[in-house]
Amino acid sequence: IAYLAMYLFAEFDDAANLLAANPDATTISIDEPVEIPKNQHSHLQQTGREEDDELLGTNDSDKTELLAGQKKSAPFWTFDYYQTFFDVDTYQVLDRIKGSVFPVPGKNFVRLYIRSNPDLYGPFWICATLVFTIAVSGNLSNFFIHLGKPTYHYVPEFRKVSIAATTIYAYAWLVPLALWGFLMWRNSKVMNIVSYSFLEIVCVYGYSLFIYIPTAILWIIPQEVVRWVLMVFSLCLSGSVLVMTFWPAVRDDNRRVALVTVGTIVLLHALLSVGCLAYFFDAPEVDVPAPIIPAENGTVITKSQ
Repeated sequence: IAYLAMYLFAEFDDAANLLAANPDATTISIDEPVEIPKNQHSHLQQTGREEDDELLGTNDSDKTELLAGQKKSAPFWTFDYYQTFFDVDTYQVLDRIKGSVFPVPGKNFVRLYIRSNPDLYGPFWICATLVFTIAVSGNLSNFFIHLGKPTYHYVPEFRKVSIAATTIYAYAWLVPLALWGFLMWRNSKVMNIVSYSFLEIVCVYGYSLFIYIPTAILWIIPQEVVRWVLMVFSLCLSGSVLVMTFWPAVRDDNRRVALVTVGTIVLLHALLSVGCLAYFFDAPEVDVPAPIIPAENGTVITKSQ
């Protein structure tokens, strides 16, 4: 204790000597609040503005997010390279599905949900579920339409699964590939165009197809008007996600080019919806055999319809 007291008194004497040598020096008390220098205060204000820009989704924040979201990429022949595309949890997938079903006007789907961690898990399983939903619902719809007709014999059409798989996966991969190539080409012409990666575009298209899963189930209802109303409703929801995502990418381009690009995106999406409804849920004509009328002389007369 005596040693500690001597040490404290020595520290106090050194402080007193320093204060006597420089009377203008300022001392800071622990109880007094510390004043923030002006340059540090301006730095804090600048940090706040950067956070606001990041929330608003400006071009600078896009670049920051892209740089921050970069990961160390493994060689493409390794399993780790493809594992990064499926590194997503259930809550993120559900959040992105909710964002695709309930699009918010003025909000970019890529900035809000995809850019931090784009994935292929959600788009792959959404497309797979949609393929089997359309094929099964199409067969059930055909069964319910002809239910009760004595000349109809139900035969499941398994070829609808392969046709639906080819259509859905070709749309979910080839259209994003073409759009990504077009945006890269226009980005070399116009410097202000917002660029999306191929993985981000695939994510947008994959999650935008989720609304068609419950719609395909409701297409079993054997009412043509109800089916078309459901198709238009789903088309408006999923199409609005695509328009609100890709319009900011082309709005700084030539006005005609921007309108044609967005119009082509909506047109291809509408063709997919109308094609699935018309092909898989259109009631085929049932071939009714002509009645056979036996004649008195033993000959058989077939009555034409």
